[in-house]
Amino acid sequence: MILPTKHIPTHRSLLGLGGIVLTKLTGPTTPSALWEEIRPYPEIATYSRFVLTLDLLFAMGAIELREGLIARAEAA
Repeated sequence: MILPTKHIPTHRSLLGLGGIVLTKLTGPTTPSALWEEIRPYPEIATYSRFVLTLDLLFAMGAIELREGLIARAEAA
C-alpha cells in the first residue's frame, strides 16, 4: 500500500498519492483546505487515505506543521 507493487499501481500507492499532494501544496494551508483541493482526485478516494498520505509525507520529512498549517519542508 505504501509502495507500488505488482498488484498496486503507482497512482494508487501512498507514495504516488504523496506526489499528488505535494503538487497541490503550493504554500502553507490548513488540512481541510488541502483536503478540499485533493478530494476530486479519484486516486485519493477517502479521507483516511488522505491522512495516511500526510502521515507518510511527514515521516519522510517532505512536509511539516507550522502554526497549525501544513507546508512543504524547508530544504536543509
